[in-house]
Amino acid sequence: MTQYLLSIYQPDGPVPEPEVLEKVMRELQAVNEEMQAAGVWVFAAGLHPPETATVVKASGGDVLVTDGPFTEGKEHLGGFTVIEVEDLDAALHWARKVAVVLDPLSIEVRPSQG
Repeated sequence: MTQYLLSIYQPDGPVPEPEVLEKVMRELQAVNEEMQAAGVWVFAAGLHPPETATVVKASGGDVLVTDGPFTEGKEHLGGFTVIEVEDLDAALHWARKVAVVLDPLSIEVRPSQG
């Protein structure tokens, strides 16, 4: 079995209106519960906005700590789910379910090395 990271990318900007966001979160919770029932769910989390990030970088023996996201862009990592499944096809099955709930957001699927 391999663990896969399902990364959820969302556009920078305001959070959707509560009535929209609440429906999406209910549907996402249902998919998470379906993954748990299937025994593939490992961990999931939503993230605070990128401006809450702190970057720590070592260079030549010095360590620099800066506020803000590592990269500037029009999208950011908004959350993720880790699943454990047999292969990429199984991971894509679950990623499709998440993508339908979060339409039009992109879900990146990557296997872990361990």
